[in-house]
Amino acid sequence: MSSTRIVPETRLMSAEQLTADDAWHTLQRHGGWHLVRDAFVRLRYGDGFSHARAFAFQLCLAVVPFLIALTGLTTDLGVEAGGRVVADTVIALTPGASVDVVRELLTDDERTEDAGELALALGLITGLVALTMAMSQVERGANRIYGVERDRPAHRKYLRAAVLAVAAGLPMFLGFLLLVAGGPIGDSVQRQYGWGGWVHDLFDVIRWPISLALTVFAIAVLFRHAPRRSQPALSWLLFGAGITTVLWIVASLLLALYVSLAESFNQTYGALTGIMALLLWANLTGVAFFFGLAFTAQLEGMRVGAPEPAEPDLWKPLEQRRSDEGVHETTSG
Repeated sequence: MSSTRIVPETRLMSAEQLTADDAWHTLQRHGGWHLVRDAFVRLRYGDGFSHARAFAFQLCLAVVPFLIALTGLTTDLGVEAGGRVVADTVIALTPGASVDVVRELLTDDERTEDAGELALALGLITGLVALTMAMSQVERGANRIYGVERDRPAHRKYLRAAVLAVAAGLPMFLGFLLLVAGGPIGDSVQRQYGWGGWVHDLFDVIRWPISLALTVFAIAVLFRHAPRRSQPALSWLLFGAGITTVLWIVASLLLALYVSLAESFNQTYGALTGIMALLLWANLTGVAFFFGLAFTAQLEGMRVGAPEPAEPDLWKPLEQRRSDEGVHETTSG
């Protein structure tokens, strides 16, 4: 359900596309906190939190197969340097009990090689299918936030979702790898390939802006092509993409800090600690994404003269309805 006010398509009201300059002027004119408040209202009445949970579920279904594919790649590469780098990446992403499992996968025999090829193929296929479903959920949530009542026809919706899974989902996953496991990856490559110290230091510095650039690019692509409407220029959408990226990084860092410091969290979930952390992270990711999209939608609504984020509440308590009916009868008499 969605009771948000529809955001008129800008191209129907003006021949020119909105740009970053227009976004900045609109932001200055209406005020940042005012827009943040209305964006939250649009997120809430667009059922954004429910869509964030659904997106989080699909995202987890995509992340796990991709990790399985990485373990399959580890087995396929064997004890060579490339296999050990991928193995260190998997251990960095899934620490703890995965260490012994990954070491067994590095054994170079025919059985593990066949199993690795199967895990790689099935992991990639399953991950791409799950990521496609996640992108279709992005379209549904984006449409409701913009006030669009219906999604695209099924064949167009899922075909577009499959393209977005490759064009936006994979760059976002790569940015996630650089952000979360970039340090262990650089250390492993230095050990296996004999990188010089300055190369390792350079990689450790540039991986942060590269990760941020990939994340912002992927989010902006989703903002541009997921909703069933004509969107403004990409430079306009970068404002909301930047907000989503900042919220996502802050939420991820706070969650990592909480999991590492809160002993009760590990004691409560035990072996499921990693899975629970993944579920929480995915849910926070969904909320950050749809809030940034709601901010973008509200900013455009302000620009085109549709400032109200939600439809008026038509429900009234029984006492108030009786009072209104009494006033109406008195007036009519």
